[in-house]
Amino acid sequence: MAIIESVPNFSEGRRADVIQALIAAIQAPGVLLLDASSDADHNRTVITVAGEPDAVLEGVFRAAALAAQTINLFEHRGEHPRIGATDVIPLAPISGITLEECVPLAHRLGRRIGEELGLPVYLYAAAATRPERRRLPDIRRGEFEGLLTSIHLPERAPDYGPAQVGPAGAVVVGARPFLIAYNIFLDTTDVEVAKAIARQIRESSGGLPAVQAKGFLVDGQAQVSMNLLDASVTPLHVVFDEVARLAQQQGIAITHSEIIGLAPEQVMLAAAAHYLKLRGFQPTATVEGAIQQAALRPLRAGA
Repeated sequence: MAIIESVPNFSEGRRADVIQALIAAIQAPGVLLLDASSDADHNRTVITVAGEPDAVLEGVFRAAALAAQTINLFEHRGEHPRIGATDVIPLAPISGITLEECVPLAHRLGRRIGEELGLPVYLYAAAATRPERRRLPDIRRGEFEGLLTSIHLPERAPDYGPAQVGPAGAVVVGARPFLIAYNIFLDTTDVEVAKAIARQIRESSGGLPAVQAKGFLVDGQAQVSMNLLDASVTPLHVVFDEVARLAQQQGIAITHSEIIGLAPEQVMLAAAAHYLKLRGFQPTATVEGAIQQAALRPLRAGA
């Protein structure tokens, strides 16, 4: 059985009634709701779902349709960059399906959103139709306001849907590996510190591979907000240590960090093993891991 994950991001993090309606809409038959997280400062909600491809695509489409009806980007303000009411819809392979097989699913969903909802759709990551559209920040550059004046240009023509922008903006749809959204909070109100650290650690500035980063002010506290595109390339604990080192150079400590949505268990275990200095640690060294392995082990004859 093929199982995919989708983590759509919606440009609404303050109106509880709209957020709950989006969560309800996405739960089409066969869709498993894994997580929902909202942030008022970013004015953004991230919902994580999984299931068979057809079910997930239906659920995500329903939520995108509702977002187009209830979120007005002309009135939206928030810390996080955005280009649409349903800002981005990534599809990621979980089991029984490859990343390459998720690409036509992204195209199918994008085409349906463009045709049935009348929204411009851009394809990114593995589903991108142009090299310059592989990176989400490149598509989102200028945000909603910039798109209003540039969508008529050939380089900004959408992959699906009309080349015109309404209150719901545009939607970015793609296929990518599992991504970890990770934020680190600094013990300072100076957002310029977070922005400087973000510039130093992100791959596009010559920093850590497979890391995207920006600096924000959230609840009066500087935040380094990151997407870890591939934790096998740059693990979570490596990112934390580097941010801590750069902050310490300015006499600033980390107060806490947070994961938005979900992270693979292996990533968390790797971080624990790193800080505990556990040599040669394997997931099967945990009680849960050992039970899982034993349950999968074929029964010996005569047992």
